[in-house]
Amino acid sequence: MASIGVIDYGMGNLHSLGKSLERVADNQRIEISYDPEKLLKCDRLVLPGVGGVLCCMNELRRLELNDLVIEASKKVPMLGICLGMQVMLEHSNENGGVDALGLFPGKVVRFPDPPADAPERLKVPHMGWNRVHQSKAHPLWKGIPDDSWFYFVHSYHAEPSNPEHTLGVADYVRPFAAAIARDNLAAFQFHPEKSQGAGLQLLANFTEWNGAA
Repeated sequence: MASIGVIDYGMGNLHSLGKSLERVADNQRIEISYDPEKLLKCDRLVLPGVGGVLCCMNELRRLELNDLVIEASKKVPMLGICLGMQVMLEHSNENGGVDALGLFPGKVVRFPDPPADAPERLKVPHMGWNRVHQSKAHPLWKGIPDDSWFYFVHSYHAEPSNPEHTLGVADYVRPFAAAIARDNLAAFQFHPEKSQGAGLQLLANFTEWNGAA
C-alpha cells in the first residue's frame, strides 16, 4: 500500500491535517511520524508547520529531520504547508534572521504594517480567508477554480528569487506568493486542511501527484 508521510516535529496542525488526508487519500496509508527511517519509506511527504521559524529549524535539526527533508526532496513529491512552506526557502527574516532548508531560492519577509489611512481594516498577522490567483497551470490546481478562497494565518510570506517558481498569488497589504512549486516540490502559505472544498481538492490532487509539473 502506498503511503503519505506527515513530518511530525511538534509544530504542525497534525490531527486536522491527518484527518483531511485520510478523507481524500484512497487506498493510501497516512503515516504521522518523526522517525526518519519510516518517513523515508513513504511515497509522498508533507511538511506542515505553525509558529516561528527559529523554533521550527531547531526542532528539525534536533530530530535530524532537516537532513531527511533535504534527502527526500530529491526523490518523492513533497508538500509544504504554512510554516512548512517558509522553511523550504533559503532564509527568513523572522527571529532576527534564520537560515532555512534552501529547497527554493529566496527569502521570507514580514508584511509591512498597513498605512493608517488604508481604505480597508488590514492588520498583521494576515488571518482569515483570501483569494488565490493561479499564476500558472499545475496538476495541484486540478478541479480548483481560479481565485478560489483559502484560509491563511501568517505574518511573514515568501519572496522566491525565481518568478517561475510562483504557482499562485494572493493580495494582502501587497501581492505575495501564496504558492510555489518546482520539480517534485510544492508549498502553500495557506492551510488546505482548513480551506473546505478547495483545500480538500488540493490535498486530493497531492495524493495523486507524481511530481511532474
